[in-house]
Amino acid sequence: MIYLQLFFSFVKIGLFSFGGGYAMIPLIQKEIESHGWLSASEFVDIIAIAEMTPGPIAVNSATFVGYKAAGVLGGIIATFGVALPSVVLVLIVSRYFFRFQDHPLNKMLFYGIRPVIVGLIFSAAVIVAQTAFFKEDIVFNLSYILKNFLYVINFKSVLIFTVSLICLVKFKINPILMIIIAGILGVVFAF
Repeated sequence: MIYLQLFFSFVKIGLFSFGGGYAMIPLIQKEIESHGWLSASEFVDIIAIAEMTPGPIAVNSATFVGYKAAGVLGGIIATFGVALPSVVLVLIVSRYFFRFQDHPLNKMLFYGIRPVIVGLIFSAAVIVAQTAFFKEDIVFNLSYILKNFLYVINFKSVLIFTVSLICLVKFKINPILMIIIAGILGVVFAF
């Protein structure tokens, strides 16, 4: 039963996700939460692990969630499920894409999809920030956060984020190096 749930959940994610891995994050989170496969902090760990490992974030996430929920076979089934819609759609679309590439309807379709992708990526950023910047699992209640600001904000995480952002944007430091440095800072701050 869990194998079918994993397969169909990740087929749905693969089928309805446009815009790459970051746009998939809200859909992946919704499916994980609806089935209770992982906690919010485990989900954010998946994103971190999927970013550090080679391959697409959706495939890495599917493999990890499937493995965590149902072992090696679950990982294989979830990975197959998330990849299957893309393979089928590419085979179908590649046959007709160049024929209709400049069609106005095709251009309008992609023009309409772009803002949704930005919204999905922003939603993923909020999900990750909520778990990374707060010490406890809190309901995103602005009045509670403002009243208890010093107690709920994880200032070490905010510091790592700020330094990383400045290094990436201003100094153009390699993202892989920044991930390693941030990981070391996390270990140092933990002790």
